[in-house]
Amino acid sequence: MNITHMRVDHLENPMGAELSHPVFTWTAEAESGKKQAAARLRVSLDEEMAAMIYDSGRREEISSLGFRAELDLQPRTRYYWDIQVWADNGETAKSAAAWFETGKRKEKWEAVWITPPFDKDIHPLFLRKFFLDGKVSSARAYVCGLGLFEVEINGLKCGRELLTPFCTDYRNWAQQVTFDITPFMKEGGNAVGISLGNGWYKGRFGFVDEMGELYGDRFLLLCELRIRMEDGRELVLGTDGTWLCHPSPVLQSSIYDGEVYDARKEVEGFATCGCCMDGFLPAQPSEGPEGDVRDRLSPPVTVTETRRPVQLLVTPAGEKVLDFGQEMTGWVEFDCSVTAGTEVKLSFGEILQEGNFYRDNLRTARQELVYISSGKKEHVRPHFTFFGFRYVKVEGMTEIHPEDFIACVIHSEMMRTGWVETSDMLVNRLMENTLWGQRGNFLDVPTDCPQRDERMGWTGDAQVFCGTASFHMYTPAFYRKYLRDMRMEQEELGGSAPHVVPDVLTQICRLREPGKTAADYGRHGSCAWGDAAAVIPWTMYLFYGDLTLLQEQYGNMTGWVDYVRSQDDRHGGRRLWTTGFHFGDWLALDNPDPSSSFGGTENGFVASVYYHCSALLTAKAAAALGKAGDAARYGWLAEEVKEAIRKEYITPNGRMAVNTQTAQVLALVFGLVEGEQRKRVAKDLKRNLEKTGVHLTTGFVGTPWLCPALTENGLAEYAYTLLLQQDYPSWLYEVNMGATTVWERWNSVLPDGRVSDTGMNSLNHYAYGAVAEWMYRYMCGINPSEEGCGFKRAVIRPVPDSRLKWARAVYDSAAGRYESGWEVKGRNMIFRVKIPFDAQAEFRLPCQCRAVRINGKTSEELCRDGRISLETGQYEILAERADP
Repeated sequence: MNITHMRVDHLENPMGAELSHPVFTWTAEAESGKKQAAARLRVSLDEEMAAMIYDSGRREEISSLGFRAELDLQPRTRYYWDIQVWADNGETAKSAAAWFETGKRKEKWEAVWITPPFDKDIHPLFLRKFFLDGKVSSARAYVCGLGLFEVEINGLKCGRELLTPFCTDYRNWAQQVTFDITPFMKEGGNAVGISLGNGWYKGRFGFVDEMGELYGDRFLLLCELRIRMEDGRELVLGTDGTWLCHPSPVLQSSIYDGEVYDARKEVEGFATCGCCMDGFLPAQPSEGPEGDVRDRLSPPVTVTETRRPVQLLVTPAGEKVLDFGQEMTGWVEFDCSVTAGTEVKLSFGEILQEGNFYRDNLRTARQELVYISSGKKEHVRPHFTFFGFRYVKVEGMTEIHPEDFIACVIHSEMMRTGWVETSDMLVNRLMENTLWGQRGNFLDVPTDCPQRDERMGWTGDAQVFCGTASFHMYTPAFYRKYLRDMRMEQEELGGSAPHVVPDVLTQICRLREPGKTAADYGRHGSCAWGDAAAVIPWTMYLFYGDLTLLQEQYGNMTGWVDYVRSQDDRHGGRRLWTTGFHFGDWLALDNPDPSSSFGGTENGFVASVYYHCSALLTAKAAAALGKAGDAARYGWLAEEVKEAIRKEYITPNGRMAVNTQTAQVLALVFGLVEGEQRKRVAKDLKRNLEKTGVHLTTGFVGTPWLCPALTENGLAEYAYTLLLQQDYPSWLYEVNMGATTVWERWNSVLPDGRVSDTGMNSLNHYAYGAVAEWMYRYMCGINPSEEGCGFKRAVIRPVPDSRLKWARAVYDSAAGRYESGWEVKGRNMIFRVKIPFDAQAEFRLPCQCRAVRINGKTSEELCRDGRISLETGQYEILAERADP
């Protein structure tokens, strides 16, 4: 038996995290046992578990999906924990000790905010030297630097994290980051240096010129060093007027425009005790940001992969361009040896046009790294920016050696959990594209794109993709932070959710027209976008089964639904939502006006459907949390909305007033039609598809549900046709055009290779990648079950298609690893399934098959019913195809 993936609040060995009510999770694997019989969790102050502060004892009800231990945690303390699990056959295992460490919690800081004593646009270096007269047993740095910061101790960078303290609405809060600096300490002279740059707090943030300095216009630093000596003494060094400051060699920085670094202005020996003090001035105490400084929620943002160029191109225009072969988010580092004063510039772009470097679709984002050489051989990297790119134009170097350049892929750390592979290489490339879209955009917030002058946490994109995201990667901690930000914004908006989180669109309105309330500016409350407040929390519970997390996010759900109901009641209480601004089926292809970004499906219909959806999900959440009154109230609201939609938009015979693919898909998926009506709508959807040669016309709302709707209504062959289409508009059209991520528009690049639009055209925009969820759930058949959230129960119902020879998926769920795949063998189908320890699944045979054997033996149940309950184990099911 083996225990893995031990996490606290869904983070492995978290340091300085909030940990207000820590929840412990893990995965157990057994050799022969099928079910968990009991578990025991212990928490101690030491790794040997000799100084225990908590012992659950052996208990049957402890769940690996989330056990909340009632602990009285102290600030700045490391705790160790282990777990022992017993299986139903007596098999047992005890884990090694994992750890978690609290941050400042609500403890008062022994430090004050400081700011540079020079012009607010000059990037600062802060320095504090100190002397240690003995050996150090442990040391920590608690830091919040605004805009962005990096910490060095004795000349060495602390930690792997980048772009700290990440992206929040700084009016509400900023995160402090904890660093273990013990390995950097030495007897005698020491120094800490902290460099600051622009970012989300300070500097330009947004797609118009006015969206600069949204939260603050001065660099700010708060730092507390706590050094414990081996003899028990503790030294506390907090930022104050004794800290010194010097202009940084970073001359300019921006998340959009890049960075300018002048190596000639480096401070010799910076962050070491031998640093030359010429030019240093005392730092100035300052007021802090508007929001509080709190312990972090964000998972680390780090370099997760490095890649070398695949080729050096010389374009028809004579440009020297490195092709890294993959669209990604991050930056490029390189070794540089040029004469002093030489300016080397790297420009970042997504695509070539007519063989030349191109970046017009970035709008005002310059995406440049400029390095001015000191004459020394240096390894060059940015500090306070990131880029979305595949191609990098290099200027200022007479000789370019590709081996001197390396691309660093940067995003929030989340373990990959899902894989899908098929016999079709184009489909496999599409699956990888959807994953790269997530990697490129999950950088502390789920951004819409990583390259142009936007990079905001659009709620609509996040909502449609959250299921796919949670198959691809382990997402609960990432979404927890995003939903906390959203909840803070909702509190100002009467429960409504903003278009983007953090809500920078409203913040720019505040600066333009001060004195109004956030609700007055109208940058919130759009259907499908705001519904992220209900959809994402329920998806997190469905995938991970953590009731504590659902309880924490329940206010997002009720706040949103209550807001929508208030809008409905203000306009007659018809249980329809037909007022206000809505993006609707954004970027669909069925608007008669091809220049419009809005889809052809009536916004009132889309809004009302999501009104029903969010009310229903909130009712389910209430029931899971034991809130019977809420469950009944929201459940009844959902039914009222459903009936109102039926009366307004659907005739008794099933004809829909809105005759678009998206409208028909939503009616099918959200249960608005039943019986003969359902058959009629499915038939009309089929006819609509045939009119377009089985091509989609759907946008952000309809596309994620299109293939599921077809598959659930006997039209799986149409879903596969849509997946396998290779001409425009289709997913594989993008693949054939060389895409390595998913595009914002179906025609982002035209068949002749030209970019179709420069005003709004991202080549790394993950929303349409939601088709990957269909590939996990339907093609390969791995589905969570509401009867056992967190994949303690699953439904395995693969839907094969003979146009593929085989397909298989692996998913490391919260409960353990599932595998499901199929292979065509002449008239036979072979299904291979794996169910993890302490889980169950119902396997459903595709309707076109009849069972022959399971693990070599005839199963009367499977032959008779076409379904069978499977417990922990591996299975091979041989079936005969019944279709001609």
